[in-house]
Amino acid sequence: MLAFLDRLRVAVERLGYVMGCAAGWLFVVCAFFVTADVLGRKFLGVSSKATVEVTGYMLAFGIAWGLTDALTTRAHIRVDVLVTRLPAWIRVYMHGLALLFLVFLNLFLTWRCWAVVGDSWLFGARDSSALATPLVIPQGLWAFGITVFAVLAILMLLQVVLWLARGQPQGVERLLGPRTLAEETAEALQAAGVARQA
Repeated sequence: MLAFLDRLRVAVERLGYVMGCAAGWLFVVCAFFVTADVLGRKFLGVSSKATVEVTGYMLAFGIAWGLTDALTTRAHIRVDVLVTRLPAWIRVYMHGLALLFLVFLNLFLTWRCWAVVGDSWLFGARDSSALATPLVIPQGLWAFGITVFAVLAILMLLQVVLWLARGQPQGVERLLGPRTLAEETAEALQAAGVARQA
């Protein structure tokens, strides 16, 4: 069961990585779009009437699409001052409890996101701006990101429960524990394009 959950989680993590990359490039496009609009307004006296609408959509579903990869890489903002000082057997249960709360929050968000998408579809809602975009498109992309985030959190919680039931706390610590100095160093070196010396 654990092996199956692990394969499933890895597949969702890969999807989350691709979504996170797409979100990152989307923010770059968003920055170019806003820059072009500002320069056009300043020097040419022209402005796109769709800038606010399109960049708002980009930011909304771009953030949602980045959540899964942030959970995978443990990049969410954490306050570990107390937890890291607790004994290991308590710490793994605290990680599990935090993940349980995250799952509950995700389930609520997913339910409400798709309810919003459903209402927009039902009423044929469109943005009141120049493009008159059907709202179901950006809202659907946003809800999809939240849903993948929720699926990953549920898979992780199932793994944590099984690890704790089997008395394997090291799996919980590896999956949910704070990033080590070695991990952060390796990531910084990779981002800088520097090969780590063996």
